[in-house]
Amino acid sequence: MRFNRANFWLTANNFTTMLQFLFLSTFVLFSSNSLASLQLQADYVLVNKSARTLLLLKDNQIIKSYSISLGKNPIGAKRQRGDKKTPEGIYNIDFKNRQSKFHLSLHINYPNQLDKQHSGKDNLDPGGSIYIHGLPNKKRNAGLLIGSDWTNGCIAVSNKEIRDIAKYVPDGTPIEITP
Repeated sequence: MRFNRANFWLTANNFTTMLQFLFLSTFVLFSSNSLASLQLQADYVLVNKSARTLLLLKDNQIIKSYSISLGKNPIGAKRQRGDKKTPEGIYNIDFKNRQSKFHLSLHINYPNQLDKQHSGKDNLDPGGSIYIHGLPNKKRNAGLLIGSDWTNGCIAVSNKEIRDIAKYVPDGTPIEITP
């Protein structure tokens, strides 16, 4: 076969074009995955205590669902520090705590004004430090806690699930906790 400069140039051009296309396709693929996860960020978190579920919603559509554990005394709304109840009401996820004694935690801004009023009527301290969190960092066999109500009033999920939730729930997201 005889060397033809025109065919070589055309082949080299095709190779360069193909490399550019692959680079651009890879860039678009990774950008669209990042964009997709941004578009899928929850705009509302709904917890149903009796069903032991946490739902992530976007535009009133469920995008994720998780089974949860609650406080050791799960029935009824939290009224005072140490009652081991999970609060009921509307709050916000206001920050992520990566230095938690649990795998990872998202802070719920409990107590709200209504909680303070209810507790204040009886001169009770409403408590605080309510989170959605993973399993304890230093507890052997922590996985055995999954499926039981074991927290001091927080909402608990597995470590894999809390990482997933943290990815989808930006700071400031409203959370409603229902009986």
